[in-house]
Amino acid sequence: MDANGTGSRSTGTTNQRVSTNGPGAVPRYRGTRGEPAARRQTGSADRTARHLPAWCVPLLAAVAAVLVWSAGTAAGVEAVVRGADGETEVGPAAVVVASLLVGFAGWGVRSLLRRVGRAPRAGRAQGERAWVVTCAVVLLVSVLGPLGAVSTSATLLLLALHVTVGSVVALGLRR
Repeated sequence: MDANGTGSRSTGTTNQRVSTNGPGAVPRYRGTRGEPAARRQTGSADRTARHLPAWCVPLLAAVAAVLVWSAGTAAGVEAVVRGADGETEVGPAAVVVASLLVGFAGWGVRSLLRRVGRAPRAGRAQGERAWVVTCAVVLLVSVLGPLGAVSTSATLLLLALHVTVGSVVALGLRR
């Protein structure tokens, strides 16, 4: 017993102690500064392992889409598609609205899959496989839309927009 009344013993090294905190307790290894040894060893990896809040993902998808659209239009590509009403130009407002709708719909689907998905395996979140399959199917179906573009360059720009938004949403909401 130490001065605080908790059980502890030396591990034979000078920088770690095992705290037992009573019978049947799982040993916790502590570093010299009191933080868990695993945290101390990973260092900056803890900062990179943080996940974005789900509400950020649709906003990031919209920003990424506008950047792709801006790069395409700066290169001289006019994003024009043929529809039932004739030709329609895809502007920044349409890009932002569509990206936000897809992002928020994806957030809802991901939340639903977390609730009804199978129990997770080691290292996976619940419903993660169903999420990845759903994203792949939705992306493949959405890629059919840009095929109605007026020119090849417009088709490529619209495909890039679809893949960008799909990737941001799929990866951003993965866990």
